[in-house]
Amino acid sequence: MGKLNDLQALVQDAIDKGATNIEEVHKTIGNMPFDVLAKIAPLEGMAENAKELHTRTIGSVYEAIRVVNQKAGEIAARLLGQGK
Repeated sequence: MGKLNDLQALVQDAIDKGATNIEEVHKTIGNMPFDVLAKIAPLEGMAENAKELHTRTIGSVYEAIRVVNQKAGEIAARLLGQGK
C-alpha cells in the first residue's frame, strides 16, 4: 500500500502544481489583448475592468480544479486506508 499512497500523493501534487503553472500562463496570455486595448485612452477603463474580470474568472476555474484535486486525493487516501 505504501507505493500506492506515494503514487496518489505524487499525482495529486503534480496536478496541483500543474494547474498553478498553467493558470499563470493562461493569465499572462489572456491579459495581452486587454493590455493592448488599455493603451487606447477611451478604452482604458473598460479594458482594465474586463482584464480584472477575466483574471478573477481564470483564478476561480483553476481554484475549482485544485479543490476537486484535493477532494479526489482525500477520497483516494481513504480508499487506500491511509486517510480519515
